Amino acid sequence: MSKKNIVSIEDRIPKLKQARKKKANRRLIFYLSIFFFLIAVIIYLQSPLSHIKTINVEGNSYIADEEIIAYSGLTVDTNIWTISQSEIERSISNDPIVESVSVERKLPWTIHIHVSEEQIIGYIREDANYKPVMSNGEILELVKDTYHGDAPLINGFDDEEYLDRMAGQLKVLPKNILNLISEIHWEPTEDNQNNILLYMNDGFIVKGTIRNFAEKMEVYPSIVSQLDAEDKGIIHIGVGVYFESFDNKKKETEMDAVSEEEVE
Repeated sequence: MSKKNIVSIEDRIPKLKQARKKKANRRLIFYLSIFFFLIAVIIYLQSPLSHIKTINVEGNSYIADEEIIAYSGLTVDTNIWTISQSEIERSISNDPIVESVSVERKLPWTIHIHVSEEQIIGYIREDANYKPVMSNGEILELVKDTYHGDAPLINGFDDEEYLDRMAGQLKVLPKNILNLISEIHWEPTEDNQNNILLYMNDGFIVKGTIRNFAEKMEVYPSIVSQLDAEDKGIIHIGVGVYFESFDNKKKETEMDAVSEEEVE
């Protein structure tokens, strides 16, 4: 063996010591980095730096931002990492006007609350004022002194159960058909508590029942298209479909596009 390839132990020891020292230094730096990182996290969590600074609310028209924030229980002193999004959503959803709500944490300091409210399906007139009726049957105490015709007037529903049923039907009624209705009157009889009478914006009157109203009313445009626009009267959509002219001539109109199978 050549003497050139022989390295004495004395020559290797300084190099080994230096390598071990570098390794130890790297390990120390690693542990110190973790230590200071954890200290920084603790200081951050305990300081106002982790507090909520902004609460954004959107999607609401009838509930004030302040009311929604009050439901949430959030304040500028709330730690953004300690909030329970599901609990906040559940709390806000307790308001009957709220259909759904989502809460999102946006770092570093913002909470975003998106609210979907129940649809307004009509108005109840009280004296000279109008109260919105929501799609869940809830009547808002938000009083309006003018009526703009954006939803039908609802009259005579002095029984909450039947108002709820009517609201449920109007909720699933297509918007384009809902917009055709001017007024809805509840006209219960001993034989049928579900009887209703509708005044339409096009001059026709509709007689029907609350039960399956939305399904039967969907064919209203097809019915009207088969009638003479000058011949106004009552369209019956209860048992069977027929038109009764205001001149008292009952017309069992042939409505091929709206057979009884379509409306039952």
